[in-house]
Amino acid sequence: MQQRLCLLLLGVWLILAAQTENAFAAPIVLGQSVVLLNAPWKFHVGDNSRWADGAFDDSQWETVDLTPPPGAHDGDVGLSGYVPGWSMRGHRFYAGFAWYRMRVSVTAPAGDTLALTGPADVDNVYQVFFNGKLLGSDGDFSQARPVIYSIQPRIYSLPRSLWKAGPGGAYTGVVAFRVWMSAAAAAVPDSGGMHIAPALGNSQGISARYRLQWLQTFEGYIVDVTEPILFVLVAVMALSLRPFDRKDSFYVWLGVALALLGAARANQGFYFWLQEESLLQFAVIRLVLIDSLVLGAWLMAWRAYFVPRRHNWVVAAIAALTFACIVSQLFGHSTIWPALPQGLIAAFHTISTYVRYLFVLLLAFIVGRGILERGREAWIALPSVILVAIGLFAQELTALGVPGIWFPFGVGVSRTEYAYAGLVIALFVLLLHRLLGFARRSESLSDQAAA
Repeated sequence: MQQRLCLLLLGVWLILAAQTENAFAAPIVLGQSVVLLNAPWKFHVGDNSRWADGAFDDSQWETVDLTPPPGAHDGDVGLSGYVPGWSMRGHRFYAGFAWYRMRVSVTAPAGDTLALTGPADVDNVYQVFFNGKLLGSDGDFSQARPVIYSIQPRIYSLPRSLWKAGPGGAYTGVVAFRVWMSAAAAAVPDSGGMHIAPALGNSQGISARYRLQWLQTFEGYIVDVTEPILFVLVAVMALSLRPFDRKDSFYVWLGVALALLGAARANQGFYFWLQEESLLQFAVIRLVLIDSLVLGAWLMAWRAYFVPRRHNWVVAAIAALTFACIVSQLFGHSTIWPALPQGLIAAFHTISTYVRYLFVLLLAFIVGRGILERGREAWIALPSVILVAIGLFAQELTALGVPGIWFPFGVGVSRTEYAYAGLVIALFVLLLHRLLGFARRSESLSDQAAA
């Protein structure tokens, strides 16, 4: 018994000695496996090219643990393993460069090809180095201010030539991420740096994780690119009713509104799937131009439906609000104008908020007058009005505390996506009611002519 106890104590001593010798290394033994690089990361704000070097001494840096709580996921599409960024770790409102470094010691079968996944969620862009060699990036670092694109799942190969020989047949290396975040993103409470830890493993396991992350990303935006197809079908149905009443501009405006709304939703998938559009382009094209025109087009459609031949001042008001929305949105985004004083950007953002409130009030006036003047006919359109308003004024509902997203089966589906799915059905019923009305009137005229 004493002999076994001595052997046990000797084994514990040897393990502690080995851990002390590699105090700054994360020991990893690989078979057909993938290991999440949750900790220990060394972290430092600022930027210095020497920090990519594997020999750099980062012992005085902060230590960061990216281990997520059970079941954690991002608040958008449901990517698993989400943790808050550096804003929640003592660097609130910090924007700019920061570095993450981790020393790893790997033991793997001789024939294995090793690889690394990039972090699937980062604010906002990153470069990754291994033992000082640049492996790749997500984002464009060719300019002093990096160009932001959507973060996508990525794989980086780690050939044995990049590793250094370690004790006991292990291979050692330093993984370093150079991250940059914009001032606009820094305003988000939990923003900053890596939110989902990268993973290290053999190429087969890493490829499987990469495909899973892409599947989650694809599923998260599939509704956004499916609904525009339905919008187009409803728009075609609306325009096909135009010949029955050429004086009614509702069908044309409804077609325009649905086309613009479809473009806005489809742009969501285009931005996050393809990386053909930078965040700056997304902000100008989608957030400033298309979203403002969508508001104006829908109010014109409902004006044509509820009060077609009265309150002509409403048309001028819609045009003025749409123009004011474009201008205030254009100068209210620091993503578009990073050099503008923050006070000026905040002022335009406030103006944009009040312009949207005026849109809400004008829509309420249009619908209210329509119900008073047209009675039962106006009530039929009310479900469509409510459903489209839930999507158009999503940020106002969120400010009121209405939940914005749910995760059925682990996939993020937003309140807006649910509302627009219901809108397709409600508009179909509305247009079908109109079509049946035309049929009844046509039949009545035929009977009168026959008599």
